[in-house]
Parts: sequence; structure tokens; C-alpha cells
Amino acid sequence: MTMDNHGLQKQKSELRAKIRAALEKFPPERRAADSTKACALLRQKPVWQSAQSVLLFASQADELHVWPLLDAGIAAGKIAALPAFDIGSQNYTARRVRRPHGNEIVSGHFGIREPSKSCVEIPLDHFDLILVPGIAFDLRGHRLGRGKGFYDRLLAEVRGVKCGIAFDGQIVEKIPAEAHDVRMDFILTPTRCLEIAG
Repeated sequence: MTMDNHGLQKQKSELRAKIRAALEKFPPERRAADSTKACALLRQKPVWQSAQSVLLFASQADELHVWPLLDAGIAAGKIAALPAFDIGSQNYTARRVRRPHGNEIVSGHFGIREPSKSCVEIPLDHFDLILVPGIAFDLRGHRLGRGKGFYDRLLAEVRGVKCGIAFDGQIVEKIPAEAHDVRMDFILTPTRCLEIAG
């Protein structure tokens, strides 16, 4: 690891710690209300309405809750999928979900909800819209992940519109970016849905 890279990783770690500390103080009722607002806002946007296939994610406790969009997408006739971790390759794949409240959903490798192996796998480059979790985003479309690189590898494979999902407090002025980092096309928060200029 070069000194420059070491410095970059240190900056990212410090920013992760700062954002996580702020999220821990976020009241559950505010988290729920903001999640509802963000989901409603996205459903009004052409980027959601025109998408025939959507890759969503199962929110963790500190993330904006987007599960209602899975139900909404399926009800609207969209192909809706969630990431599923493949232990052999140590990468995420995507599997279609048709009944999100049945036995299709299991607890995955990291304790995160994901589709069971009975669900059909969909190639990552087949999605019109990808909803992307993150610890933080900036308004140039850069994303700060959890530091393991799993989602970075998934994002390198997708071809659709990438929409970063976050609470307003997770939007920062600047995220230290590396050449391989994949930028978002949109950023969605409870109060705004911003298209990132190319």
C-alpha cells in the first residue's frame, strides 16, 4: 500500500466513524418517517417509473429502509431483485424476488436478508435501475461503502442507472475517491432526488 493510498484509507475510515456515530443518535421514529418520505419521493420520479427491472437491497439497521419499494416494484409488474452473497466467489449475485413475505427470503451470509437459492439469478448487467446503499455520498456521485469492497465489485458489473440511497445527514461535501470507484447517477434522500451531472 502506497503512502497516498494509506492516507486515503485513513480518511475513509475516519469519515465512516463520524457518519456511523451520527447515525447511532438518529431516533428510530425519525428514521422510519424519513424512509417513508424517501420511498414516496422515488416512486414519483421517471427513473423509477420507467425502470422495468430494479435491483434493490435489504436495508441494515442504520440504513434508509427501502423494503416497501420491493413490494411496490413487484405490484407494478417490475422485475425486482435483491443481492445474494455467493460464498464460493465471495461476490454478490442478484436473484429475482416474487414473494418477499414468503419463504423466498432467508438470512444470508452476513445476517442480511437475501433471496434463497430457489430464486432465479439475473445477470447484474440486466437491470435498468440499481438502488445502492452506502455509509455516505457526496454530490458528485461518490460513495463511501463499508470498506469490504463487496458492493464495489457488484457496482463494477452493473450497467443501469445507479441511485445512491441515504439519509440527509449522510450527504457530505467530499468523499475521498479512487480511480476504480463507481459513481452514482442519482442520489436519493428523504428531501431530494438529485441527478448527478456527468
